[in-house]
Amino acid sequence: MNIQEIEAKVFGTPVPEVQKVALAYSGGLDSSLCIELLRRVYKVKDDGIFPITIDVGQGQDEVEVSKTKAGQLGVKAILIDLKKEFTENWLTKAIRANSDYEGYPVSTSMTRQLVARAVAKKAVELGCDGLMEGSTGKGNDQYRMHNTFKIFAPKCKVLCPVRDFDMLRDEERMLCEAWGVPVDEQIAGGDDKTMWCRSIASGAIGLDQELPEDIWMWLKWPQKAPDKTEEVSVTFEEGIPTKLNGRKMPLDELIMDLNVVAGACGIGYIDMFEDGIMDLKSREIYEAPAAHVILRLRHDLEQWCLTKDELEFKAAVDRKWAYLVYHGMWFHPLKRELDAFCLAASKFMNGTYRVGLYKGNIQILKRESPTGLFSPEIRSIKSKGFSQKMAKDAATIRGLPFEILARRGGIE
Repeated sequence: MNIQEIEAKVFGTPVPEVQKVALAYSGGLDSSLCIELLRRVYKVKDDGIFPITIDVGQGQDEVEVSKTKAGQLGVKAILIDLKKEFTENWLTKAIRANSDYEGYPVSTSMTRQLVARAVAKKAVELGCDGLMEGSTGKGNDQYRMHNTFKIFAPKCKVLCPVRDFDMLRDEERMLCEAWGVPVDEQIAGGDDKTMWCRSIASGAIGLDQELPEDIWMWLKWPQKAPDKTEEVSVTFEEGIPTKLNGRKMPLDELIMDLNVVAGACGIGYIDMFEDGIMDLKSREIYEAPAAHVILRLRHDLEQWCLTKDELEFKAAVDRKWAYLVYHGMWFHPLKRELDAFCLAASKFMNGTYRVGLYKGNIQILKRESPTGLFSPEIRSIKSKGFSQKMAKDAATIRGLPFEILARRGGIE
């Protein structure tokens, strides 16, 4: 398509009438284009356009970029700082639930819903009749944003122009160039970063597409990582990491420091097929060094501190938690109820791990826990914790169902 055809498609698409619109604004290609679309297509006046940038820990540089680009587009972004809430109220829940959807440490799935809630509440406060966001019609975020918009601003019209105008990425780029919208993408599709996980070019990576080495923020390829083991210690209190190398730290600082240390050791690379909300597969690329270390150690601590029945049940809870959050249901009652279980299950998950990080590998070197359930003085074959003779009658009873099966026959 040429630019005239693209403009004809956009201007020829019927749009709802709106006067005041709150826009989820990041400064990326999609949300920057949305500002011009509001002016040119939806005919919203500048004093009715409210770009809202939510800081969830993507970094001061990105926040400044969004502010600068808003200025270049002739509007002023409203900044809402939610780093503390994301860390203390959202990320802690993700860690307790072992935050894993098919191998992806759920992150963008959460922040989209946190952003949508903040934008929707601000829209109601400003008296807006419209909410806009830059999702495509092929991805997951449209559902996460829409669900949340409808909980917190049910009377607002939801505008999703990239989807509703059926625009491809190249068509967006051509419109930006023609309309003077500033765009700066390192890789087609851009990225989405939080301290917990960085998503790279979601939905835009081809099957065998090679990734440039300079796209990584924390990660070094294992082949280029140092030839010596980096030792670190992580202390958990009620399932949440609270100390790094013996130093008490806020969770956000701990994660950011661990991202740098673990990433330099080649840890945190994820290249996977992901089943999206629409049941369509995409190849997804992530880097999550701190999440890899924390979740690996937390899983081991969980195996140490919880009973077998708790572990079996919690595995199902974790899977359902990740499914709900990934599918845009953070505010669903069931998810809140699963949070309560995960919190209760974490009560006795206390301990310190010393680990070696080496070229993409995590080796546990030492474990300490005052609440672990491993009791070698009873279980070890080296100890006399109990008389083995007592197990004979238990084994006899346990074997009775199999004697009965033998009588029936038909066993191969």
